[in-house]
Amino acid sequence: MKLFAATTLSLLVFASVNAHAQQAITITRSGSQPAQKAPSANFTGQVTLDTSFRAKEPGRAGGAKVSFEAGARTNWHTHPLGQTLIITTGIGRVQRWGDPIEEVHPGDVVWIPPGQKHWHGAAPTTAMTHFAIAEQLNGKSVEWLEKVSDEQYGKVLTSPQAAKTVNNETRPNGPTRAQQLMGDLAPKLAELTDEVLLGDVWKRPGLSPRDRSLVTVASLIANGNETQLRSHLALAKANGVTEAELAEVMTHLAFYTGWPRAISAVTIAREVFKK
Repeated sequence: MKLFAATTLSLLVFASVNAHAQQAITITRSGSQPAQKAPSANFTGQVTLDTSFRAKEPGRAGGAKVSFEAGARTNWHTHPLGQTLIITTGIGRVQRWGDPIEEVHPGDVVWIPPGQKHWHGAAPTTAMTHFAIAEQLNGKSVEWLEKVSDEQYGKVLTSPQAAKTVNNETRPNGPTRAQQLMGDLAPKLAELTDEVLLGDVWKRPGLSPRDRSLVTVASLIANGNETQLRSHLALAKANGVTEAELAEVMTHLAFYTGWPRAISAVTIAREVFKK
């Protein structure tokens, strides 16, 4: 009897292991899932969910690629087993309840401990995309709480990243980029650049900073403006435009503006992307 029981148990274990071994790798291709607008009950502003995934048992991890337009953010919320954020494009913000706001950039990996009340989202004038990964506990991976108020969101950053600014509008204890380039010769033009172009036009809600960057880069390439193109390629990346998207803009424009200007743009982009 003991021999029979042991044999039966061994066969069951073998069958279980073999069943797991027979499971094939699953690949969800990019673009195969329709993007979804994040629910307004849990988010403020324009937020898109894409490439969502959920591990099959016994795994319990899941997540999605989350794209925040400028100023968009999550509600305050918690995760029973914590959460990992991997920043891919743009500039974002994350804050734990009671702590200062932290600024995050592409390549940063953020770990939120279990049960910690927090929020995350894009910077006020820059879009941000991240992958969010969390595990389920008893079938639940998140507890949504109240919205992040404009006052809470607009607090001054006190982290080391606070000195970094968006759109080169200001530099701590120093002149703006416009003042550096032309303040000595054309101070009024520098003032208009800072106050009207960057201070008003770039902040208008009709287009996101990401879209404005695409329009501006395309215009600069079409007009052969190499000096401004360098800085705006860097700004476009900060605003969430990928290098692949910028390369596609150059390819597209070759048919409308001519090969020489497109090739010049590629040469400049290669220098900018290396930095």
